[in-house]
Formats: sequence, C-alpha cells, structure tokens
Amino acid sequence: MTDVASKHDHEGTAEHAALASDAEQRVEWAPAEPTRKKRRLGLWIGIPVGVVALGAAAASLFLIAPGTTIGGVPVGFLTPGAAAAAVQDRLDQTTITLGDGGESVSGAELGAQVDSTALASTAFDSRPAWNVTQWFGEPISAPVTLEADVATAALRGAAGDLYVEPTAAGVAFDGSSYVVSPDVPGAGIDPEAARAGLQSAFDAGQTATVIDPELTPVASLTTTAAADETAATLNAMLENVGFYVGDERTVPVDRAVAASWLTVGTADDGSFDVTADAALIQPLVDTLPGLVDRAPVNGVVFANAAGTIIDDSDAGLDGRTLQSTDGIAAGFADQLATGDAVYRLPVDVVPVTTDTITRMLEVDLGEQRLYLKENGAVVDSWLVSTGRPGADTQTGYYTIGWKTPLQDMRGTAADSGVSYIQPDVKWAMYFNGDQAFHGVYWHSNWGNRMSAGCVGMPDSRAAQIYEWAVAGTDVWVHA
Repeated sequence: MTDVASKHDHEGTAEHAALASDAEQRVEWAPAEPTRKKRRLGLWIGIPVGVVALGAAAASLFLIAPGTTIGGVPVGFLTPGAAAAAVQDRLDQTTITLGDGGESVSGAELGAQVDSTALASTAFDSRPAWNVTQWFGEPISAPVTLEADVATAALRGAAGDLYVEPTAAGVAFDGSSYVVSPDVPGAGIDPEAARAGLQSAFDAGQTATVIDPELTPVASLTTTAAADETAATLNAMLENVGFYVGDERTVPVDRAVAASWLTVGTADDGSFDVTADAALIQPLVDTLPGLVDRAPVNGVVFANAAGTIIDDSDAGLDGRTLQSTDGIAAGFADQLATGDAVYRLPVDVVPVTTDTITRMLEVDLGEQRLYLKENGAVVDSWLVSTGRPGADTQTGYYTIGWKTPLQDMRGTAADSGVSYIQPDVKWAMYFNGDQAFHGVYWHSNWGNRMSAGCVGMPDSRAAQIYEWAVAGTDVWVHA
C-alpha cells in the first residue's frame, strides 16, 4: 500500500512538477481592468455658455439698450460713439425732393446736423443695455438744424427757374453827390420748409421725402441801409475833401474830381468797399508846391501905452514850404478808403516879422491942434475946433471907444442950455462920454473953439483918423 501510494505520490509529484514547470513557461498574469471615468459632458457645454454670458454682461456695460432709437435711427446694442456716427450718417443720406419730379438734395448738401454725440451720450446714460427696464423705450427726439449759408446755396442750385436773384443796393456818383439805388428782394425755396421736411423724414426713419417747393423772399446781401450809410459817408467826405495846412483847407478838391478817384464796390459779405487810386491823385499832388508854398508877409500889431495889444488884425502871415510830395498820393488814397478826406500836408513854417506900434491922438487945447503920434513921434498934425468956454473939451487921458461912420448928433449945450440936433455927422469916435472926434461940415473956422465939447475937423481929416486909430487907441487932451 505504501509502495503504491508512494509511487502514486511520486508519479503525481513528478507530473505536477512537470505541469508546474510548463505552466511557468506558458501562463502570464492579465493586467487589472482600469476604473471607468465619469462623464462630464454638462461641464463642457456649460463653460462656453458661461463665457458668453459673462461677455454679454460685460458688453452691456458699454452698449445702448436694444430697441432704442434717436430720431428714426436704431442705435440699440451700439456704443455711444457708433450710435453718434450712425445718426449723423443717416441724416447725411436722407434726401428731400422739391416737388414731384424735382431736384433732390441730401442732408449733407444742406449742411444738416443733429447733436449726435450729445444725443448718443444721453441715450447711453439713460438707457444702458444692462437695464432691461429701459429696453424698447420711446424714440429720443433729435432736432435737425441747417447751416444757413450751405442750405441756401444748395436750395438755390436745386430750385432752378424757381429761384429769382435779388437785386443788390448800389451807390453811384451823379455828378454832384452820391445817390443810392435800393435793393430788391428775390425769391427762393424756404430753408425752414426744407428743414421741416428733412426732420419729418428723419424722425420717421425714412431716407427720402418730397416737399412742396414753397417760395420765400430772398434778401440781398447788399442792403439799402448799407448803401445809405456808405453814401452819407462819401458825401460828407466831398464836403471837406482837400489838402490842409493845420486847420486851413489850403488846396480844396472839386467834388467831381474827388469822386473820380474813388471806386465803390462790394465785398463777399455784401458790405460796401471804397478804394481810391493813388495814380489818379498824383497829378494834383505834383502841383501842390506851387499852391502851398508862400513867402512870409510881415505885419503890424497895435498896442496902447500900457503895452496891451489892442489890434492884431494886420499881424502878417507866416511863410511855409511843402517838405516833400513823396508818398502823399498813396497816403491820401489810404485815408479816403477809410472815410477820411482831410489830408494834412507836411510843411516847414517861415515865421513872420511883426512890428508893434503904439499910436496916440494928442489934442493941444491951447494950440487948437491935433497931433498924430506913432511910438512917441508925430506923424501928422492939423488945426481943429474944440469946445467953447463953458462947454469945454475936458482934459485928461482917454481911449477911443465906440466908433460910427454916420449919425445924427443930439444934445444940450453946456454953456447955453440949448438943445440941438446935428444930422449926418460923419466919422465919430467917442473918447470921453459924449465927447468925440468927428467931421464938421457946417463951418471951417479951424483953430478956434467952436463946439459944444467935441473935437471937430474937416470930414476928410476925420475920415483919416477914423481909419488910423482903432478902438482902444490912447487919447491925451491937455491945455
């Protein structure tokens, strides 16, 4: 039993060993199955959506709410800058047509504008995209304005035969003065009608509209009022035009000659423009030395014994010499263009020599003689007739006062008390109350006391001293 068993065991052991050896060569361990990963599809989908949502939220901080319009222009989901550009672009492209089949002009050609930057800023401030309560709000009003000059020019070009050119006011010289021709209004398309039509189309979101070509007066740029003012200035110039030395108009200029120097035109703004031609002024300038230059004229002034000047009417005249004529024509032309017609000449003055003379009428009652003295020297003398005894010519120092070439003398004689009237007495010069020098035609008894107090002499001699002795001349009466 043991042997059998041993054999069995031995054989089994050998077989087992053989199998074991063979298995070690043929059998490999399989790797363990990896753990299956969890599916995260929702996460992969959610990430892009989240990014978009975050971007939209961020963008809403810089965009205008959807459904917002400025005028008739949608600006939702635009930045303020883009909105401003869109509004102005739409206005530029909007056109109005002048009547059925008429010419069309665009907003850009009319100089149409809205304050798009301010409107867009207001839209964003009041209606940001993030504020859903402001979505699809009422349209924001956008007042349209036109550049007046641009619109007028564009409508004028589009109006064709409907446009009537205004007549400008004019200023012209008629031979003696400047006269005005008044302006006459024209006719053209009313810029306000164009603006209103453009506004209506713009607000409605339309890019084109037709308006009735309503005419309105078109004023001239050069108005009657401006012409009146210019003519008044020119006529005032003609009143005092000339070449002056000081305040003296030494060389007057004829009105027609001065007008021939001037050209009256108009500037681009319609105002009048006055110019003067220096070349036309030059021929007269060339003659100025002969008209201005002069030698001094010596004169005389009269003084009384106290040295006070009592008459300077013959004081003489300074001489003068024109320094140069260079630049005068051009300078005067410039002045005339500004409305100044007084040209002051540059001259050198040659001083006058003036003598001072003191004159006196001396009456010697004892000699019954009148002496004419200049600076103390006797220059003439003749017999006179002074007051009778009782009606004496009074002695003393006097001056000539009132003078009259002819009068009826009335008075009462001091010696007799008899009133008298002496008609047509010539060349009276009063020096002491009612005592005077005068002519006598009713007697010729010179050298004798014949008067009621006056100093009488022949009419010819009375006329001589009337011219010789000015008012204020000294009188000395002595015995």
